[in-house]
Amino acid sequence: MYTAQKTRKENIAEYILYLWQLEDLLRALQFSPEAIYAKLVKPLGLPEEQKQEVFLWYMDIVNLLREEGKQQQGHLEHTLHLIADLNNLHNQLMVLPVGAEYRRLYARVAPELPALKAKLKNPEISDVELFFRALYSVVLLRIQEAGKHGDAGKGCGTNPQAAADKDTDVSAAPDSIADSGKSRQKYIDDVLTLISPVVAELATVFRKVERGEVDLFGNAPNGDRHAAAAPEQGAQASSGAQDGPRPAAVAPEGKNSRNSGTGSAS
Repeated sequence: MYTAQKTRKENIAEYILYLWQLEDLLRALQFSPEAIYAKLVKPLGLPEEQKQEVFLWYMDIVNLLREEGKQQQGHLEHTLHLIADLNNLHNQLMVLPVGAEYRRLYARVAPELPALKAKLKNPEISDVELFFRALYSVVLLRIQEAGKHGDAGKGCGTNPQAAADKDTDVSAAPDSIADSGKSRQKYIDDVLTLISPVVAELATVFRKVERGEVDLFGNAPNGDRHAAAAPEQGAQASSGAQDGPRPAAVAPEGKNSRNSGTGSAS
């Protein structure tokens, strides 16, 4: 469970994708406590007390999915609130001086967004949520590809693709990817080339704002107005590590909070 805490602190985008994949993994295990313990907890080789902490963290997420009526599909409100926060930051970076690098990266993908929204049949979806749906579709496409080689669900004994959200699997990808491996790879390359750098920069600025390293409406520390301008590589899909901390905002009492939080160590 410590991966989630580390990822939440370092890269909000990878944290969201990690939780989305975990949602589907828990669905693939049919929320069975026995299966969750056997497939996700026991193989970690932790002391018994830590195993129980990790197990309870997984079950907290299971309970939240049930409470929110998302046993079959959909994403936790916690992650959707974080995406809304990121979209607010996106809107600010589109007009503020500190967003110059972000606007440069965004301009490369902007012409492709109307077509992607049309494929999702959701023209009102925010740009940032669309980015995450596209990135997550790449996660699932890669899982599908790994499944062809017998590697899907390696280390946990199951495949999250089996229970993937119908709105976030490959629906954002071109229709032709089902027919052509080349088209599939082109879609993956396009997402990673155009969308991943935008989300990486957004996540970088988000982290710096959270830490007080940059003031969106003034000067960054030491008078560096462009402290948030250097893009950070990454923001690609989490590889699906099975451990992570118990984030406070994912606990039942915090599920409706708009505060992104950093997660509390269990």
